[in-house]
Amino acid sequence: MIRIFLVGYMGAGKTTLGKALARRMHLSYIDTDQFIENRYHKKVCDLFASGGEAHFRKIEYHTLCEVSEIENVVISTGGGLPCFQDSMVIMNRAGTTVYLDVPAEELATRLKASKTVRPVLQNRSGSELVDFIKESLEERRPFYEQAGICFDAEQMDTEYDVKTLVEKLEALIYDRNQIK
Repeated sequence: MIRIFLVGYMGAGKTTLGKALARRMHLSYIDTDQFIENRYHKKVCDLFASGGEAHFRKIEYHTLCEVSEIENVVISTGGGLPCFQDSMVIMNRAGTTVYLDVPAEELATRLKASKTVRPVLQNRSGSELVDFIKESLEERRPFYEQAGICFDAEQMDTEYDVKTLVEKLEALIYDRNQIK
């Protein structure tokens, strides 16, 4: 039974690396945000806006409990999911956790280029965006760093970079006997 959880800030590459890792390891793939959107037939930003953060975090927590029972899967979590309730404890008990560590400046570059609408980042650009990311990353880092593996995911510009990172991550997971 294999269960791998990818955690990290928005734009860290959880979806990109998660899908590629799942393909390489012949596992299923789940993105918790997509899972929630499919279940509730609403975008995460709409759920957040209509019910507030506390309501969304409850939905997210119940989703985590549900997907933590699925076997042979790579799970990409929402950026804030590890920071609420005992989510990191649940993930660490259920499988292998990987923190995708990316510097704030690179996150800002990726998020500016992203087509995904992220309400919390709207009306922020340049140094204001980088400062916002640095501040929120510092708040979240203690949760992210509870992961069994901290993995440098900064260099992800090309398909070759993604392939190389996935190979390194797979080897690291197996070498460290992190598969549970």
